[in-house]
Amino acid sequence: MHWYYYVIIIGILLLVALAIVKGNKKDFKLSLNKLVECLGGQDNIVSTEVNMSRFKVTLKDITKANKEAILKLGAKGVVEIDNQLKIILGNNAKQLKKYIDNIKTNKF
Repeated sequence: MHWYYYVIIIGILLLVALAIVKGNKKDFKLSLNKLVECLGGQDNIVSTEVNMSRFKVTLKDITKANKEAILKLGAKGVVEIDNQLKIILGNNAKQLKKYIDNIKTNKF
């Protein structure tokens, strides 16, 4: 094969990789929206904290939270204590906190 075939193949692979990454970012943002909804909406969220892979959220009304839906969205565990949920999210915990902080301050 000539060298330009390799360049074309590499170019196509790069385009496919970029499309996959861009699609995953959109899917993740949709998941963040769904997680906020599962917490009872942004108005139900009082405060958030992150400790490594754990996301801790204090809610106005804990009964509005849907723990089963949170687990279906990929959480590895959910613990309820009083008006707080501790959610094991892995690497996504920091991103969820940042997302919630941004929507609470209307940066979206």
